[in-house]
Amino acid sequence: MPSTSTAHAAAPMSTPSSAILQELHSFREMGRVLYVAAHPDDENTRLIAYLARGRGYATGYLSLTRGDGGQNLIGPELRDALGVIRTQELLAARRVDGGRQFFSRANDFGFSKNYEETLSVWNRDEVLADMIRVIRTFRPDVLVTRFSPEPGGTHGHHTSSAILALEALKLAADPNAYRAELGALPPWQAKRVLWNSWPARMRGSSGDNAKLIELDVGGFNPLLGESYGEIAARSRTMHKSQGFGSVGTRGAALEYFTVIAGEPASTDIMDGVDTTWARIPGAAEIGRLADAAITAFRPEQPAESVPALLAIRARLAALPKSDHALVIADKRRQLDGIIVACLGLHVETLATRAEFTPGEALPLTHTIIVRNSSPVPLRWVGVRLPAVGEEVAAGRELAVNRASSVNSASNLPPDTPLTQPYWLRAEGTTGMFRVDDPALIGRPENPPAVPVEHVFEISGQTLVVADEPVQVIDDPVKGELRRRLDVVPPVTLGFVQDLELFAPGASRPVAVEVTSARAGAQGTLRLELPEGWRTSPATMPFEFKAAGDRARFSFTVTAPARPATASIVASAEIDGQRFRNRRIEIRYDHIPLLLLQPLASLKAVSLELAIRGKRVGYLPGAGDLVGESLARMGYMVTPLTAADLTVERLQAFDAVVLGVRAFNTRTDLVPQLPALFAYAEAGGNVIVQYNTTADLKTTTLAPYELHLSRDRVTDERAVVKLLAPDHPALTRPNRITPADFDGWVQERGLYFPDRWDDHFTPLLAMADPGEAPGAGSLLVSTYGRGHFVYTGLSWFRQLPEGVPGAYRLFANLISLGKE
Repeated sequence: MPSTSTAHAAAPMSTPSSAILQELHSFREMGRVLYVAAHPDDENTRLIAYLARGRGYATGYLSLTRGDGGQNLIGPELRDALGVIRTQELLAARRVDGGRQFFSRANDFGFSKNYEETLSVWNRDEVLADMIRVIRTFRPDVLVTRFSPEPGGTHGHHTSSAILALEALKLAADPNAYRAELGALPPWQAKRVLWNSWPARMRGSSGDNAKLIELDVGGFNPLLGESYGEIAARSRTMHKSQGFGSVGTRGAALEYFTVIAGEPASTDIMDGVDTTWARIPGAAEIGRLADAAITAFRPEQPAESVPALLAIRARLAALPKSDHALVIADKRRQLDGIIVACLGLHVETLATRAEFTPGEALPLTHTIIVRNSSPVPLRWVGVRLPAVGEEVAAGRELAVNRASSVNSASNLPPDTPLTQPYWLRAEGTTGMFRVDDPALIGRPENPPAVPVEHVFEISGQTLVVADEPVQVIDDPVKGELRRRLDVVPPVTLGFVQDLELFAPGASRPVAVEVTSARAGAQGTLRLELPEGWRTSPATMPFEFKAAGDRARFSFTVTAPARPATASIVASAEIDGQRFRNRRIEIRYDHIPLLLLQPLASLKAVSLELAIRGKRVGYLPGAGDLVGESLARMGYMVTPLTAADLTVERLQAFDAVVLGVRAFNTRTDLVPQLPALFAYAEAGGNVIVQYNTTADLKTTTLAPYELHLSRDRVTDERAVVKLLAPDHPALTRPNRITPADFDGWVQERGLYFPDRWDDHFTPLLAMADPGEAPGAGSLLVSTYGRGHFVYTGLSWFRQLPEGVPGAYRLFANLISLGKE
């Protein structure tokens, strides 16, 4: 039952007595640690579990980014959608290991080779301001970095996270630093920054092995029935999109640290830190009372501890104002949660459905059950809904195991923002997310759309328990599911395709699907186009009788006479209000259902594109949208399974394309390679997209020798040299020039081969600034009467983004051998 960051005590669904006792131990402890790194999955879950569950410290993880620049092993979501998935995976991990989660506004713009590049893309001041905000709010005694601040040997984001942590240590204690951004947040001086690594990596660094601090974090927690290594593995396994399923460890497990800033330490990361209540003036007695409450706790009757806990609560309220006010408030929230758990107090606010539109009636049912017999009477005063301005009186004494309910009936305010992760509500830059409300910075997710506060009186004290509306779903397979309330527009809009390719000056139909969220929705639909693009008709009316009704509307869009790229937005006007949102649902079993409602936009690309051949077979790998992109070019694309990889079956295709990381993720591919090679030898065309060097199922990736490396070009603007400008792959049917590499996104490519057989012809050379050009990004060979291509260019990013040159070049690869 980790404490939360909500305004009042969280409402646990069920908390066993062992977890209550675990939380009492944590309440007694005053140590606070903040772990700092760059991405989701960079954190040391074993250390977090040990500090949070073992020592009882408030332990936070500050991930500077949300990981939206990475890859996705479980589905096709990338960029913003992947960042939302990885945010929820981090929250799931923290629920397991007991830590708390924080973020900055830094955007994961992709692999960065050095910290100079990273800090030139990120807004250094904004990231520092965010880190200082977290430090001043969370008030850690020590900061721990996952990575060294010394350059070299790792990703530039990683090094930057440590460099910025050192700066934040000093600036967080300076009352004049970032005053405009942070307002009245009081300064805070943490004692030190430590680098968490291992001896082999520390040799030759700013610390040496003689100065290492060694901690055994492999203990066993009898209250939880697990070792910290087992807890850590369950936490780590929540990073499913990154393929980080882990096996638990038992027994001794050593972690190593060296101090890289602040006061020295010799035996423990918390040397010199008072981790007792005595650190707060006048609060030493609270520590003694907490010890007594732990000693007297009876697991079979947890409610008997409530009077003692209320006495501690009164002592907390009586503490004088001091610089420790934020920590005291945090401890009070934690104590309130423990009291709620001891009472077995179950609160819930139920909605008949999970989605409501602004201004719509919002009927809710609020129910309370006290499940443990308490020596102290509990009175339910009522329910407050601050967002809708409603208070409902209850005025009831609560009896054990007797449900008590009240109803509220108000309207959702018309200006309630639509559900959308707060960091995605405004347009950002490559390096940073834009956040309109500073109060949200650092938070992992949105606060409830409609916060609910249940107010109780107990022994003369007021206890407020935070809640939010949920819909309870009875799933015939999964059982009880709960979904939080989302705010949606009266209609959602969606282009049937989110990317359309046009020949210059050509017209083509563009379909928009409109779905009603409430009965009687009617209005006017239009397309908003930039100058040079035209649409017919200008507007189209719509009217829906029932919620859930859906209709498709077709506009004819005409591209300008020259190559151009445009963003076309669908817009619905209803009662004078304009709605321009589409709907994206993300469903995975290990995280809650996620609803995104970004701008309903279509990327329209006018380009000169010719293709040869008609039929393409596509064998998926880890998941990408390349197959859909090939269909958009005009190819008939057939998804393949390993069973389809026979010479007879493959003869029907002009080309066979393997999805990204196919050799990493598929266990059924290797036995079929002879047939794939035979298809190429008989005149077929095989195109293999990038694979990583880890978890390769075979080193035989081609009919000729080919060796992968970790070489990559991260600068999407890197100069590209055509090594064989007259090669068919660069001339037919589209003449490729350096201009075709303009407008690429995030990177050029990754995991390029560094050695290959002479049968391969390298077509391109490229490099990041300051590096020697490499030629392994695109390798083409003839094999028998056919062709075999291996390419580490990041097609999986470029094609869904509508990069014209990427389409033209990929069309040439498919067209090899076709006249």
